[in-house]
Amino acid sequence: MKDYIVRATAAGGQVRAFAAVTKEMVEEARIRHETSPVATAALGRLLTAGAMMGSMMKNDTDMLTIQIRGDGPIGGITVTADSKANVKGYVDHPEVMLPPKNGKLDVGGAVGIGLIQVIKDMGLKEPYSGQTILVTSEIAEDLTYYFANSEQVPSSVGLGVLMEKDNTVKTAGGFIIQMMPFAEEATADQIEENLKKVTSVTALLDQGYTPEQLLETLLGNLGLEITDTISAQFSCNCSKERVEQAVASIGKKDIQEMIEDGKDIEVKCHFCNSAYQYTVEDLKRIIKKSKK
Repeated sequence: MKDYIVRATAAGGQVRAFAAVTKEMVEEARIRHETSPVATAALGRLLTAGAMMGSMMKNDTDMLTIQIRGDGPIGGITVTADSKANVKGYVDHPEVMLPPKNGKLDVGGAVGIGLIQVIKDMGLKEPYSGQTILVTSEIAEDLTYYFANSEQVPSSVGLGVLMEKDNTVKTAGGFIIQMMPFAEEATADQIEENLKKVTSVTALLDQGYTPEQLLETLLGNLGLEITDTISAQFSCNCSKERVEQAVASIGKKDIQEMIEDGKDIEVKCHFCNSAYQYTVEDLKRIIKKSKK
């Protein structure tokens, strides 16, 4: 099944909801970054959230960045997404291994104590930026807290990544449910009751639940109306030309030293781990360009 997101409303527009299946996206990130199981789970959860949050934006040029900075061994996680649910991301230390906690991958332990920051670049003079503390470092609860405190939108976020015994991704996905400002208390109470019955997103995904079925379970008794379905994918827009700009930014002195070493260099894109080779001739051309 290809990755996709469904967008929906419920309770006559009092609620908006998103649900996604993201197995392919998370598996591609795992392969590209050679992530350990706990790093795959952490990055996979944030990629899933990023895809859904990206799809909330209106314009083709809008960009979303989510950064988690914790004091755990994994370091930071960075994800960016556009409004078409093209998403990419990386963790600082993809190789981190931790023992399971209560039989599950210890994402909270890998991330540690820290902050989550959401930056939305919507073509205005200044991008919108909101930041909150990590409350559990399990990512879904942290985003629930972020939405309530930074955007003043009561929300519920569920995210899950399940691994196979061979450390490939078995399934991944999640949901975001948000109350509109005019939502009635009874609606919120009903959703709360529905959420209590869902102990684990991962368990439902493992049973083969589609995004539509996830929302049916959570909002079916509130007049769920699916409004849109969009594909989601891991996608990086790096190129040799773009990465060259990063090489140029390190400064003429350092580039000159590389030229004097007489060796070709390899530069990798943070987001997708693609490697780009630059010969000594390329480096000379970069210096020449920057002098202009």
